[in-house]
Amino acid sequence: MNFHSQKTNSGIIVYDAAVIEQAGSKLFDGQYWESSGGLAGMAQGRGSALFLDTSFGPAVLRRYLRGGWAARFSRDRYLFTGFERSRPVAEFSILMRLHNLGLPVPHPLAAQCIRSGLFYSGSLLTRRILDAAPLADLLEDDRAGLNLWRATGKCIRKFHDQGVVHSDLNARNILVLSTGEIYLIDFDRARIRKGARRAFAANLKRLRRSLEKFWPKSDLQRLEESWSSLKLAYADTGS
Repeated sequence: MNFHSQKTNSGIIVYDAAVIEQAGSKLFDGQYWESSGGLAGMAQGRGSALFLDTSFGPAVLRRYLRGGWAARFSRDRYLFTGFERSRPVAEFSILMRLHNLGLPVPHPLAAQCIRSGLFYSGSLLTRRILDAAPLADLLEDDRAGLNLWRATGKCIRKFHDQGVVHSDLNARNILVLSTGEIYLIDFDRARIRKGARRAFAANLKRLRRSLEKFWPKSDLQRLEESWSSLKLAYADTGS
C-alpha cells in the first residue's frame, strides 16, 4: 500500500495511492456513483453501504451512521476530537495495518472526514470481497460444515494473536468465500491490545450470542457441535 493524505476545504482524505491515482470528494458521493452508472447495489441494514463498480475495481462505500437513541439527535454527525481519531480515518488506519500484516480483511482504499464546527461526518471506501456470504446466511440446512467452523476458529485466533479486538464480532461480520476462506469485516472502533484476554473472550461471547440469534431454533444441537469445533480450532495454537 502507498498511503497518502490530502487536505480539503473542510477536512481530510486518506487513500491508497497505489490504487487510486487522484482522490476527491466524489469518491464518497453516492449520487455521483449512481449518475455515472457505478452503483451496483446496496447492503442490508441501515442503507449505509453501497456496492460500487469502479475503474479501480469492485468497492464498498460506507457512510458512518448512528443507530439507536443517538440517531434521534444526529444521524451522521460525531463530536470532532481530531482527524486521526475520527472513525473513518481510524478504521482506514487499522485496516491498513492489518492488511499489511497479511490478515484477511478488506483492502482499505480511501476514507474521508469532513469537519463542521464541533462535529464531523465521514465515509470509508474498501475493496469489495467477491463471491462471499456472511456466516449468518449459511446457518440453515447445515451449509456451514465442521471444516468451516474450524476455519473460522483459526481465523479469529490469528487476529487475537496480533492483539486485534473487534468491536462487533458477529455472524454478519464474518464473510465466507466460495473457496472456504474466512474474512472479517467492519473494524469501526476496533483496537489493538496485545494479550487482552478478557477482550478476546468477550469477542467470542459476542459471536456466540449472535449465532444463537441467527441459528434455526429447531436444530440447536448442531449449534453446540459447531461451536465446539470452532473453540477447539481457536485453542489449537499449533494450527
